[in-house]
Amino acid sequence: MKRAIYDEDHEAFRASVKEFVDRSVTPHAEEHLEAKGLPRDFWLEAGKQGLLGLEVPEQYGGMGAGDYRFNAVLTEELSKVNASLPSCVGIHSDIVAPYLVELTTEEQRQRWLPGVASGELLTAIGMTEPSGGSDLAALKTTAVRDGDQWVLSGSKTFITNGYSADLVVVAARTSPEKKAKGITLFGVSTSLPGFSRGRKLDKVGQPESDTAELFFEDLRLTDDDVVGELDQGFIHMMQNLPQERLNCAVSNLAHAKQILAETIVYAQERKAFGQGIGSFQHNKFLLAELVTQIDVTQSFVDECVLAHTRAELTPIDAAKAKWWTSQVQNDVLDHCVQLHGGYGFMNEYRVARAWKDARVSKIWAGSNEIMKELIGRDLGL
Repeated sequence: MKRAIYDEDHEAFRASVKEFVDRSVTPHAEEHLEAKGLPRDFWLEAGKQGLLGLEVPEQYGGMGAGDYRFNAVLTEELSKVNASLPSCVGIHSDIVAPYLVELTTEEQRQRWLPGVASGELLTAIGMTEPSGGSDLAALKTTAVRDGDQWVLSGSKTFITNGYSADLVVVAARTSPEKKAKGITLFGVSTSLPGFSRGRKLDKVGQPESDTAELFFEDLRLTDDDVVGELDQGFIHMMQNLPQERLNCAVSNLAHAKQILAETIVYAQERKAFGQGIGSFQHNKFLLAELVTQIDVTQSFVDECVLAHTRAELTPIDAAKAKWWTSQVQNDVLDHCVQLHGGYGFMNEYRVARAWKDARVSKIWAGSNEIMKELIGRDLGL
């Protein structure tokens, strides 16, 4: 079915994103893979094209789009290249940027936002810890008051953009006795004494995304580094998670849709027993099922995008979109690998890399099991 959520402005923006991808991304895709990360040149060029400041007001150098559909268009186009690209860019521009726009003081906005929009200040968010996983309320990183300063100690892991970030929004426990109600967010410059990074983590998929462990050893901060309200960090994170999960859903679906389209072409061209493999009834029926699954899912995700554009997307609907699209993506890509036969297991084929890249989508941004738990609780169970 023809999608109706985008207008001429969104499609014009899509054309500009596609031009950027064709010129500045696709020719360097193998270099990004070998380097296990995106070079600063990529970020600066993306900033120059206005792709990093969709959430940033114009007075701080951003586009101030005020319409999540532009974010969705950007995510869709980047997801056609690989799953790493929308992950890295999404963390910076869709996830961290709203914290820095909505929860900061004027001084903080002037300090951070121009660099976020230009790509000169690369960001990450430090939530996940080695022992915590999806349980954000159980984090152990602490920020202890010492006179007019805070002393930050602890570690984070699986941090996207962590190896190259200049600024990390870190969740730390400031009032241990309050449990989930005693967490505060801090904007931590990675140039400060006491900050260090581990190695780039060796992941199963998404090698283009630099992912790292971060360590804080008696790192000193001031009240000027507090993001949002003291002890309200958990609430701030919960309020921002729906956009993160919707971003995942948009990316999951666009990524799977692109690889499925390429697999259909492969099924038309690949011959076996004297005919295209797509013409065998089993494969024909399978592809019909997969295309329908993608299209039906697209309708729900589009409705979620529209709801979020109106500031009406609920955390439960965002959870549904996140878990369902990650499940659909993995199912579709597994079938795509199977249809490619032995070639589907070769790293030189996009379908093999996409299959590996997709697996984490059932884990990150809250595991699918956590998503189902949230949905179940909403049912009164």
